[in-house]
This record gives sequence, C-alpha cells and structure tokens, in this order.
Amino acid sequence: MNVILFGAPGVGKGTQSSFLIDKLDMRHISTGDLFRYAIKNKTTLGQEASRYMDEGKLVPDSIVIGMVEEVLEKLNGQNFILDGFPRTGTQAEALENLLKVFKLNIGKVISIKVPEDVLIGRLTGRRVCKGCGAVFHQEAKPTQEEGVCDSCGGDVVQRSDDKEDVIQQRLEEYENNTKPVKDFYEKQSKLVEVDGLGSAEEVFERIRQCIH
Repeated sequence: MNVILFGAPGVGKGTQSSFLIDKLDMRHISTGDLFRYAIKNKTTLGQEASRYMDEGKLVPDSIVIGMVEEVLEKLNGQNFILDGFPRTGTQAEALENLLKVFKLNIGKVISIKVPEDVLIGRLTGRRVCKGCGAVFHQEAKPTQEEGVCDSCGGDVVQRSDDKEDVIQQRLEEYENNTKPVKDFYEKQSKLVEVDGLGSAEEVFERIRQCIH
C-alpha cells in the first residue's frame, strides 16, 4: 500500500518513515530530499528550483510536481511513502492526475497526532551539535557533558527555530497549510489519525495496523 505521511514538527515523522522503509521495504519520497538531489546533480528541474530558492521565492508547484513525477516513473512496483508532499490542495489534485497516469493509488493518508504542549516540550528541549549535526535532548537524551557533543566534542546548541515562540508559529502554520489537504483526503475516506504518544515502536505498530 502507498501512503502519505503527515505530522507537525516534533511528532516523530522521520523515525516512522525510517521504520516503514526498513520493516516494510517502502520507498521514501521526500520533497526535501528531491530538491537536494536535483540541485546537487544539476538536473533541469533542480536548476530551475535553485533559481527560485536563490531569490528567496517559493518553488512553483509545476517544478515540485515534476520532481515527484520523475520518481514515481521509476518505482517499478515498489510501495512508497510521500513525505512533505502534497502541501496544498492544488498539489493534491495534481498528484491524483499523476497517479492515474502511472496506474498508482494512495491507500491511506496517515496524520500523526501529538498534543501541542508535548510537541513544544520535545522541540524546546532539542539540542544539535554545530560540528557533526548529532541531535540530543535535554531530558530524553542529554549530553554527558553540558554543551559538549558526545560524538565529536563540538558545541551543542539550541537551534533558533526551536525556541518556544517560533515553535508555536511553526505549528500554527503547519495546521493552516495542511488543513485543505487533509480535507481533500478526508472526502475520499483515506485520512487516518494515529496517536503519536508512546514509544516509537508503539506508534509504528498503530501505523502498521492502518495500512494492512
């Protein structure tokens, strides 16, 4: 089954994507990864996207959809997870058209839900190494020495977008932006909300039950 995965910052979407890839042999299609690959390899779409990004503009839907199309064309029957796409109602409609072309379909649209106060606690406690990028958490995974990375000895800091006022703004933007897309799939009876509290393994088991 092919799925779309939704989740606000801090819900553990990255972890669940990894589980789906490893345990169910699914292909992960992330728009962030597609952008990085296309720009690094200087593909036609990557160069177009880069021009918009360099000017601080949003990359047009046509370019994003084109990148997704290139991946869907080469799946060879492998089930996939869409992560970060579609972000708008227009993209959701364009995806429907693409899926028809390749005779594919989305089985479930899974939205991982975690209460806002829990998300804020998860994100405000997050710390990142400036040197190697290792991620820590003040409560769940603290460094052995305050402010010093266990892996490389680099400085461990709080990212500017992990401060509480910024996080609340990010969460509001996420809800506003994804509501039309969720409504689109709810009308098709494909949207499923999954409780994101508990261990990563418990959350994965809930997702697994939804897609089998």
